[in-house]
Amino acid sequence: MREEKKSPSQKDKQTQKKNWLWPAVYSGIAIVFVGMIWGYSALVKKDSPELTDGAMGGNDNGELVVETNASKEVLKYPFSEELLDNVAILQNYYDLEAEESVQENSLLVFNQTYETNTGVSISIDDQPFEVVAAATGVVEEVVTDVFQGDEVIITHADGMKTVYGSLSGVLVKKGEEVTQGEPLGNASANEWNPNAGTHLHFQVLVNDEPVNPGSYLGF
Repeated sequence: MREEKKSPSQKDKQTQKKNWLWPAVYSGIAIVFVGMIWGYSALVKKDSPELTDGAMGGNDNGELVVETNASKEVLKYPFSEELLDNVAILQNYYDLEAEESVQENSLLVFNQTYETNTGVSISIDDQPFEVVAAATGVVEEVVTDVFQGDEVIITHADGMKTVYGSLSGVLVKKGEEVTQGEPLGNASANEWNPNAGTHLHFQVLVNDEPVNPGSYLGF
């Protein structure tokens, strides 16, 4: 005798509906909840200020620290730009790849002895002029030398150094922070290089090695 297949009852159908209905509901709620969290996080991140160069921050002691943009500064002339039209480069930086005439002008002579110039000798009508910091930095050393003129060495944030020689009336001290354009002293004459008259001997050092200032300032 053949058994008749029984069709699922209405109760079984309702149970099957419930089996997929609630998981679907829970999944939908979870998706909405995750979306709300993601949206809130994105909104907070957008509105929160991020620390950048020059922004204020704090150290481990809770003290305020203000970083500067000194490392991004471009070197400026070590004198007022208003004087630029009257500037003369008496002696160039000695470059092995320069033309012979430029190399000859880059030799310093003292007691019939020649030395290659590691900077540039800047003159303004053979008159004293105010020498200023080419970039922000810290005074590494102030050298007092009656024979060669006083010298100021400044270390900058990127490790570069600038050297200002043949000075008089130095206005800064070792360890002081100076800003770009701040007066350092006055250009003067010296006995070591009398042919240059009143001048500034300006050098740029990278990794403590002299480089051509003209690469940065267009001399």
